[in-house]
Amino acid sequence: MDSNSISEPKSNGVKKGGARIIVDDNDEGLSPTDLSEMLAEGTKDSHDRAENCQFVKDFLRGRIIKDVFKRGTAALYFVYSAMEEEIEKNKDHPHIAPIYFPAELHRREALARDLEYFYGADWESQISLSAGTEPYVNRIHEVGEADPVLLVAHSYTRYMGDLSGGQILKKVAQRALKLPASGEGLNFYQFEGITSHRGFKQLYRSRMNELELDLEAKQRIVNESNRAFEFNMMVGEQDGSNKAVFSELEEIGNSIKEEVREDGFGHGHAELVQEGDFNKCPYYAAKMAANGNPTYAFQLAKTLVGHLPCQVALAAWVAIFAGFTAWYL
Repeated sequence: MDSNSISEPKSNGVKKGGARIIVDDNDEGLSPTDLSEMLAEGTKDSHDRAENCQFVKDFLRGRIIKDVFKRGTAALYFVYSAMEEEIEKNKDHPHIAPIYFPAELHRREALARDLEYFYGADWESQISLSAGTEPYVNRIHEVGEADPVLLVAHSYTRYMGDLSGGQILKKVAQRALKLPASGEGLNFYQFEGITSHRGFKQLYRSRMNELELDLEAKQRIVNESNRAFEFNMMVGEQDGSNKAVFSELEEIGNSIKEEVREDGFGHGHAELVQEGDFNKCPYYAAKMAANGNPTYAFQLAKTLVGHLPCQVALAAWVAIFAGFTAWYL
């Protein structure tokens, strides 16, 4: 990387070992062969498919059942327990040490607190490794034992997702499941050791880019990251029988009768791009109105009238219509 293209580094508020970490806030010097860029480009299709699988779409719309959410939390507990166990074993490995941030990232203890909230003090006796989660857990142990560099892929896929889209899921779950504002049941999404998610993600990507890896090794990490997405969202092709995490949870949700589902809160496009409620988004209301939903047709009209540009346009049309009527009469 050309040092002349890097601006003056500045603090991002992230601390590790008591020392403030300085992160360059300029991405202009990145190369297409940097690992972070290869991962972003190489997992784009997997990321899109994950966002558009039925389980995630229902989750974002607030159609999440508490029992399914609890089971999902248990599945994550087993996944993160495996991943963090292997990361600990390999923390001195030259490709793991630079991205070893246990205080900032590790989720096992946070998930344990969430499970205690949902299941009670004896939560450990009430959960078990499901058929859909087992292949994922086995794969993490396999790479940790035989090919630790591939842990970079699993770490990147999980933690960077938690610091990004995971923060949206936290808001949806809190509202849809009426969870306490104090955060019980949602410790998994709360990273107390990180004060700037954006700054930390920049730090993490820069550490990955500094790993001494040839192009072949980087491509293997990209392939493994895509495999991690598959373990989450699709029927497991690894052994031809097991379902993956999302499909298993979707099946559980479908098995619960509609009348016992908790009322959800809709979420969608607007919440992905701004802090407001999705009903304030004309795009989402228009989409639902076009699908024949009268509630959203009314919502669209209400939303448009509530926006200043639309008020100006409406006033202009009224003035034109009034002028035309006066001229005609």
